[in-house]
Amino acid sequence: MHSPDHSCPTCSGHGPLLIPEPRFRPMPGTGAPGTGTPVIELSGVSFDYDDREVLSDVDLTVRTGDFLAIIGPNGGGKTTLVKLILGLLSPKAGTVRVLGADPLSTQPAVGYVPQHALIQPSFPVTVRDVVLLGVRRGGGLLSARRWPGYVASEKQKALETLHMVDMADLAERRFDALSGGQKQRVLVARALVSDPALLLFDEPTSNIDPQGKVCLFDLLSSLSSAITIVMVSHDLISASTRISSVAAVNRKLIQSGSRELTPTMLELIYGTHDASCPLDDYIKGMSSIFGAHGPRSKA
Repeated sequence: MHSPDHSCPTCSGHGPLLIPEPRFRPMPGTGAPGTGTPVIELSGVSFDYDDREVLSDVDLTVRTGDFLAIIGPNGGGKTTLVKLILGLLSPKAGTVRVLGADPLSTQPAVGYVPQHALIQPSFPVTVRDVVLLGVRRGGGLLSARRWPGYVASEKQKALETLHMVDMADLAERRFDALSGGQKQRVLVARALVSDPALLLFDEPTSNIDPQGKVCLFDLLSSLSSAITIVMVSHDLISASTRISSVAAVNRKLIQSGSRELTPTMLELIYGTHDASCPLDDYIKGMSSIFGAHGPRSKA
């Protein structure tokens, strides 16, 4: 990924990323992004907290091979949308289907990468230990055959997955000694080790330096050739050249069949502004990055 004389603090810094042949859960109907079998389907979904409407009549379809970015303002419903897809919340109205079934029943086939790692900073856990936390265990965590510890095949699988994210050389390093970008790569490996059909990210670059953000999006782009990815992100510039499609959410949701941010989507996120407003110039800049013309300025 980087030349030897300019190693990135996010990667382990040992040359090009080599991704073994993936062994993710097979999905029928794979093909070009947006043309495969539906992986996520939301139809007429609404949700509120204490009578405050957060999402209203949302429709969303994600297909095999998509690398979808979901963007929107704080409080616009992005995190609620992620929780609905994970089955952690139930909609007030409408239906949510993941891999053709109720989200709760398909959780083992979904790899989730949260915004922050829920690991105590001083806890003496290694990089490989963190990845092993993502192993799906038949019979549950406390099954007689599997407790305590992990079998050799599970440890080997964790190491192979670390190779996929260029972190295998740091397998025995303590997790709390890593940079923010390196930690995020390890969390990606934790999500991948169970061979998911879908990867779901919530603000994956929130604690990463600019160079690390580019490296992480390069990684996700390479993985998207083998697995469907949905990402909630504020980092539009880093993501813009790598995603295959985009959806804007701010209580309502508008989905584009491509990576273009349409004028209607920009209006949903930012509203309309006078031509003299500084935000109007910012919106026009975002429009040029994503290939849209921007919302109409008020006269």
